[in-house]
Amino acid sequence: MSYSVGQVAGFAGVTVRTLHHYDEIGLLRPGARSAAGHRRYDDADLDRLQRILFYRELGFPLEEVAVLLDDPDIDPQAHLRRQHQLLTDRIERLRKMAAAVEQAMEARKMGINLTPEEKFEVFGDFDPDEHQEEVEQRWGNTEAYQESQRRAASYTKEDWKRIQEEADELGNRFVALMGAGAPPTSEAAMDLAEEHRQGISRNHYECGHEMHACLGRMYVSDHRFTENIDKAGPGLAVYLRDAILANAERHG
Repeated sequence: MSYSVGQVAGFAGVTVRTLHHYDEIGLLRPGARSAAGHRRYDDADLDRLQRILFYRELGFPLEEVAVLLDDPDIDPQAHLRRQHQLLTDRIERLRKMAAAVEQAMEARKMGINLTPEEKFEVFGDFDPDEHQEEVEQRWGNTEAYQESQRRAASYTKEDWKRIQEEADELGNRFVALMGAGAPPTSEAAMDLAEEHRQGISRNHYECGHEMHACLGRMYVSDHRFTENIDKAGPGLAVYLRDAILANAERHG
């Protein structure tokens, strides 16, 4: 069986223009063409499109999707297992968020005041304030620390939720790369490390590549950082450090 571009667009819930774009960038080339030159997609093409859309739903940019799907050492079953795990993790997090919202709605309706612990337990057990005194001793006089404090003072609860969601999403993408067997020195891993650096600059303080490299080393040398980072996936702290160092070297 083969299908027209319009039929495939209908099956997948995407636009014809999107399929044309995937063809143009080499992400999804149709298996055949009609005598008139029209695109015709076979079952293997539909399987690949399904994997593409799964990764897109998980927030992966097209460039990373192409790297993951075209890795000759990964079979389609491995892609499905990884995507299933990532989706399961997301579902569990959303389930907890939904339960927290439901609890807040019920409490408000009944006039019950939730404790601070109840309000924020959904965001995990890592508390940066636990080490605040040590942080001030080590970096209190630096411009980066003072800039971070100024920004933090202006952030709302929604800002912190956004920052946490960004960090979780980036961590999931790092874990997926590790699972795919991509080395931390690969272009995809270094690009993620650059996103990590830019996120720090965007949300906390201006983080150059030299400072980013120092942070990467600390993620492994300080067991508290290592343990927290590795909650997303065993070995992630070391992988993140190596990707950060490779990216810093790439940028001179």
